[in-house]
Amino acid sequence: MTPTLPTLLVLDADPPPRLGRLTGRARIEHTDAAGLAGRLPAADVLLVWDFASHAVRDAWPGTGPRPRWVHTASAGVDHLMCPELAVSDTVVTNARGVFDQPIAEYVAALVLAVAKDLPRTLELQRERTWRHRETRRVAGTRACVIGSGPIGRAIARTLKALDVTTALVGRVPRTGVHGPGDLDRLISRADWVISAAPLTEQTHGMFDTRRFGVMQPSAVFVNVGRGGLVDEDALAEALRRRWIAGAALDVFASEPLSDESPLWGLPGLIVSPHMSGDTVGWRDELGSQFVELYERWAAGRPLRNVVDKKRGYVPGH
Repeated sequence: MTPTLPTLLVLDADPPPRLGRLTGRARIEHTDAAGLAGRLPAADVLLVWDFASHAVRDAWPGTGPRPRWVHTASAGVDHLMCPELAVSDTVVTNARGVFDQPIAEYVAALVLAVAKDLPRTLELQRERTWRHRETRRVAGTRACVIGSGPIGRAIARTLKALDVTTALVGRVPRTGVHGPGDLDRLISRADWVISAAPLTEQTHGMFDTRRFGVMQPSAVFVNVGRGGLVDEDALAEALRRRWIAGAALDVFASEPLSDESPLWGLPGLIVSPHMSGDTVGWRDELGSQFVELYERWAAGRPLRNVVDKKRGYVPGH
């Protein structure tokens, strides 16, 4: 008798994942957000390929069985977590490891672009204006990186290579990592405040009016974590009042950013469309990572990148 293949349900996004290596090893089915709730009970595994969708959070509380394992093709899991999933026996994994160095390189590029006034240089070139200026030296400046996971650690390593003195802040203090109690002191001295934390109940809105007020007037704020970490109105006010020198946002509370958003025109703000981790070939890398995890799961071996569903991230580092 032919054994029944596990059902792998994919919450699709375009382009779809390449899962050819799983041919004959899984019954692969695809769904969009509208069809997810009706198809969850028959799935053994759910691959959240559309990692910008909140469909899982909306569909999970329904009736019937639920997949034994959910994998999201993203570092963050806030888009899919709900109380029912958090208390269930379902294992949740993420794409930890794929985006670390690309995001670190992007942050370094932003730091250099701001320090060397590259946005203004490009503007002046378009205007055919020759205007000599002095720029900031990056070596010897200070950075505070909030988020001590793999992405935060990669950012810290990359900035240190530029001779930036870097402090790392995590949920709990340990060797080489400061705890939340040191955050205000560290950002008050930092030239670069880099947000790379996961979005949880504890971190939601952590960069607010008070925190921007703590920063020094020459500081630049960068967010590559989650949009919900930042009170965007408070950031806008801080930039307009020149409480801080500038900011760069790659993530936003609502995406895509509306063309009517006042953030587009704020002085000293660089806006990018959630692209800091997306290098050439990133989707193939995400697909390969999932296939490797599926092979472990099918063989009964422990999964990597298992998320602590109460904390909202992969613990241990």
